[in-house]
Amino acid sequence: MVAVEKETIEKIVDCGRFAPTANNLQPCDFIVITSRQMLQKLSNIAVNGSFMKSSAFCIIVVAKEIKYYLEDGCAATENILLAVHDCGLSACWVAGDKKDYADSVLQLLGVPSEYKLISIIPVGFSDQNGNIDKRELKDVLHWEKF
Repeated sequence: MVAVEKETIEKIVDCGRFAPTANNLQPCDFIVITSRQMLQKLSNIAVNGSFMKSSAFCIIVVAKEIKYYLEDGCAATENILLAVHDCGLSACWVAGDKKDYADSVLQLLGVPSEYKLISIIPVGFSDQNGNIDKRELKDVLHWEKF
């Protein structure tokens, strides 16, 4: 597996840190996993992300359980996904909140009980070159009315 430079990982996480949050409460924290052993453990726990064992690293987004924790954590996750793409890497959003495995992931990572798991973001190199089928802009963009 090709390693990603620490500076690149920090740049990506920093974009998550700059995501907007309700009342600027900034409830999010980010855990970076690079250990092959830990990636394998996460892969075994989070059934939706069994492929993460082969990622270069994962970013776990957690948020203190406040009123808008999910919205704030999702904004951070989206910023991270955009930064990953900007760095020439690929990523996938693996659901966290409300999943059966959320508590197990939090426990594995030693996250304090006042936090919720928002997302697990495996990052690596793709052979798809960003070519993912998406609906055309003309099919989703509406002016003035639906």
